[in-house]
Amino acid sequence: MNELESLGWRGFFASQVDADTGLAPARVMAAHRGRVDVAGADFRCSVTLSGNSAALVMTVGDWVLIDRDGPRVDRVLERFGAFKRGAAGTSNTIQLIAANVDTLFIVTSANRDFNVARLERYLAISHDAGAYPLIVITKADMVESAEAYVARARALGNSLSVESMDAREPDDVGKLRPWCGPGQTVALLGSSGVGKSTLINTLTGAGLDTREVREDDQRGRHTTTSRSMHRLPQGGWLIDTPGMRELRLVQSGDALDDVFSEIAAFAADCRFSDCRHEAEPGCAVRAAIDAGVLDQQRLERFRKLQAEDRRNSETVAERRARDRNLGQLYKSILSGKQRLKGGNE
Repeated sequence: MNELESLGWRGFFASQVDADTGLAPARVMAAHRGRVDVAGADFRCSVTLSGNSAALVMTVGDWVLIDRDGPRVDRVLERFGAFKRGAAGTSNTIQLIAANVDTLFIVTSANRDFNVARLERYLAISHDAGAYPLIVITKADMVESAEAYVARARALGNSLSVESMDAREPDDVGKLRPWCGPGQTVALLGSSGVGKSTLINTLTGAGLDTREVREDDQRGRHTTTSRSMHRLPQGGWLIDTPGMRELRLVQSGDALDDVFSEIAAFAADCRFSDCRHEAEPGCAVRAAIDAGVLDQQRLERFRKLQAEDRRNSETVAERRARDRNLGQLYKSILSGKQRLKGGNE
């Protein structure tokens, strides 16, 4: 395996590059505000994003073509997948988290952080990016038995991979090594305080800066503020991401069907293709719930994520039109109430 291949280079990217381009392929190893750190076959450098390169949308894990005379980023190669989310706030801007990731370690912990609804969100993001999801339950040493957490996680999907561990123990973390081989890229996703930095330290043998877990709520303070790639002893690469307090789905409709595949399967047998699974006749989803083979709460979480995804995926024009229609509806209702009140006086 040559140096480029060890960085994750493969035929998918090579097919996008002309042999005589004169530009050097390189991978984005770290993304900062206004610059990126890149690595190629025989060079490492930090590239300031200015001029045309400042307009290029790139993130950690991307493959780019570098004009080494600058150095300057000339082009971002097409990704085979990318993790994204709706940016925090009220805009519909899409924020890239990481690109070209083979496996996503979805990190939670065996304590109050464990949340089924949050795991379903992370699974949707993983499916949307085409990465293989693996749920990692940390702090297993802090509970009498971690098996209950493992069972709840595995119930979220057929053949879903779940591992529990003490993230401080190398032998325990060794369960993750099959996904960390040469040329492979893994990423971590999870909220602050679940032990991501500890897991990274054990996987890489590095000393990322972490702070003690607060005893009152078992939440740590993770000092990572930018995304970066770390070399793994097994030859692969690990992308670290900051803890995310707000994770909004965007353009993830098909991925939600993958995560909630049992609901999608029943829905295919509904009498009406636009069935809302409420009180419509011939609803196979309601029939499955009544028969006890489908969980009502899981359906409600599916609906909630669907509504969120539709809302966050709207264009500005669509959102304004929806708000305008709602405003007209409210005015109509208010006017009707005022007329009714006047007629009764």
